[in-house]
Amino acid sequence: MTETESFEDEFDRLEEIVERLDSGRVGDDLTLDEALELYEEGVELVRRCRGHLDDAEATLETLEEADAQT
Repeated sequence: MTETESFEDEFDRLEEIVERLDSGRVGDDLTLDEALELYEEGVELVRRCRGHLDDAEATLETLEEADAQT
């Protein structure tokens, strides 16, 4: 995964991870190591998605301020 992936791509991957963790049972079709790796990836994706949303919010605030000055 690269730093330049879109919010939508990262969010889609996060949804895949959540589904996999929800449906998989450790010991049956998901090893503990696999579950931990997926969880770690999910935490990173949440951080990146929040960053995308924070950037979008900052852009909106800038646009609103510019609009208010006109």
